[in-house]
Amino acid sequence: MADKLKLIVAAALMVAAIALFYTYSEYSTLLRVLGLLAVAALSLFIVSRAAVGATVLSYIGDTQVEVRKVVWPTRQETLQTTLVVIVMVIVVAIMLWGYDSLLGWAVRALTL
Repeated sequence: MADKLKLIVAAALMVAAIALFYTYSEYSTLLRVLGLLAVAALSLFIVSRAAVGATVLSYIGDTQVEVRKVVWPTRQETLQTTLVVIVMVIVVAIMLWGYDSLLGWAVRALTL
């Protein structure tokens, strides 16, 4: 029950902040955005204290650990792979253009 209450309070805060952002349009946009960001941070803090928020934070932490384990390609490997992809796209485009031209010619020959 407490988790549901936390989520409801966080959602209500965000709805109120968005409504106030548009209601007080005569104030500086910078102040309104800063207020909206402050309420968003408070809402995220409240959600993080619920079970769902703790699960999401755990997931984010796990993904950061996994990203650190990734072996990123070197510049040379990236350039070579990109070049192969570009060449293959051109080859397939030429093949499709050829098939399309052939089929177009065949349809014109049959319909005339």
